[in-house]
This record gives sequence, structure tokens and C-alpha cells, in this order.
Amino acid sequence: MNANDLELKISGLEKVIKEQQESADQYKVQLADAKQQLQDINKPEITPRDADNIWEAVNKVIADFDFDDSENYDIEYQLDYDGRVGCNSIDFQSTDELIDAIVTKVTNLFKEVDDNEELDTTEPDNHKPVE
Repeated sequence: MNANDLELKISGLEKVIKEQQESADQYKVQLADAKQQLQDINKPEITPRDADNIWEAVNKVIADFDFDDSENYDIEYQLDYDGRVGCNSIDFQSTDELIDAIVTKVTNLFKEVDDNEELDTTEPDNHKPVE
């Protein structure tokens, strides 16, 4: 073998490796999808409308919660070197993030389906909405 043959062989092997890597990447995506489907298979189904109702219920609970009640916080005070007390006030500013985190955790317990795939409506619904 001469240098040209070896360069051609190296080029061919690099091409094969690249093609196989692309194929492996596709299989990784398919594997991730299959794993997610396996996780979702036994979850109860939820429609986007139901997810919105959960969001509204959680939002109402968070909005009605008294975050200004000092009993809801543990505050540690400190004295500065000049005798001043540190920590003047604490306000809770992240209610939207809290709501989103709660709703995400709750809705991840369900498998989302389209509204047109809703539950059987031939039987009467005796459930009352959450208020």
C-alpha cells in the first residue's frame, strides 16, 4: 500500500463512521421517544382544558395565600458592625414561577390527549368542578 491508498482508505472509513453516527443519532432519538411513551403509558389522560382548569385552581390557591404573613417565613436577623439590625423586610415575588412549577409537576402525572379524544360522554357526569 502506498500513501494514496492509505489516504483513500482513511477517507472511506471516516465517511462510514460519519454515516453510522448519523444513523446512531436517529436511533437515540427513537429510543428517547420510546422511553417517554413507556413512561406515559400508564398515566391517566388529561386534556388541555383539564390542564387549564388545574392551572386556574392552583393560581387561585396561590393568589389567596397570605405570603405577607411573617409566620410563613424563617427570618434570621443580624447585627451589623455599627449596631444596625440587618434584614429589613422580605416579600415573596415569585408566585408565577411557583404556580408554573406546581402545575408542571401536577400535569406531568398525566398523559395529555387532544380535546376530541375526551372521555366517554354517554354516561352522566356527576362530578362538580373544583372551585
